[in-house]
Amino acid sequence: MTTTTVAAVQAAYVLMDREATLDRVESLASEAAAKGADLVVFPEAFVPGTPIWIDTVPVWDGDQAWFAALMDQAVAVPGPATDRMCAIARDLGVYLVVGIDEREPNGGTIYNSLVYISPDGTLLGKHRKLMPTGSERTVWGMGDGSMLDAHSTPFGRVGGLICWENYMPLARFYMYSQGVDIWLAPTLAVGDAWIATMRHIAREGRCYVIGVNPCVHVDQIPADFPDRERVWSTDKAGEWVEPGNSVIVGPNGEIVAGPVRHEEAILTAELDLTEVHAARRMFDPVGHYHRPDVFRLAVDTAPRPVVTTLSGELSGDWTRPTGG
Repeated sequence: MTTTTVAAVQAAYVLMDREATLDRVESLASEAAAKGADLVVFPEAFVPGTPIWIDTVPVWDGDQAWFAALMDQAVAVPGPATDRMCAIARDLGVYLVVGIDEREPNGGTIYNSLVYISPDGTLLGKHRKLMPTGSERTVWGMGDGSMLDAHSTPFGRVGGLICWENYMPLARFYMYSQGVDIWLAPTLAVGDAWIATMRHIAREGRCYVIGVNPCVHVDQIPADFPDRERVWSTDKAGEWVEPGNSVIVGPNGEIVAGPVRHEEAILTAELDLTEVHAARRMFDPVGHYHRPDVFRLAVDTAPRPVVTTLSGELSGDWTRPTGG
């Protein structure tokens, strides 16, 4: 398959409400599938939404109820929420990529993650953002190199990075080395400078780029959200909690769809993967335009669990006293 239709879903989440936001994922993915999409991509941290207080109030100043809601509504992988997303992908017959606030089943730290799901309902993998940006570090932990994977599809290799990870040159290079044809960049970043970044990555990686943002107006913050008037001040931050900034870019840096702002929208585009192959004849950053004799990148892809357990059979019973 050399052509495919993709969809970037720019929409509002239901702040800190996992099930209501999953309802939105289902209805919006259905709408995208009806437009012919084979790959449907949702924004960064879409389920159950962005912890918007990190940029509107002083750090750890009365955010207990908000953080507790985020912890309660975060997504375990695997778990009931991912089971539902897998069912959505299977019912629609689409590849589904969704940004989530993720937590371990028994953990106290939340991660900014992407989940990749195939049309048969299989959870292909997840990616945790390597480095939260600025105030994000008050709510999100760091990922590791074990989750920097691209995924094969009938229409090419799919992978990417989250938001400002896309500014990390070595992370980009490693992803390029995996042959990414369709680069996904779920983000909260706004403005023309971000669009320029999307165009640069498309041209540098000679790949299609899908940048996708949420779009949330202050009126869409639920009426019963704790301390609603304090979590977002229109006097300080304006009426748009998330203004949107979604775009689809071709492998030579040309804009294929978007950017769209200040409205919910599903951007779609038919991608011809032969254009990726043709563009790489002139520039392949990890092939004929790379100098491995001069530059080398080492990537640690080992998982970094909190605890590593050792059995007595494998490690020796080092707790048993010896002698006398």
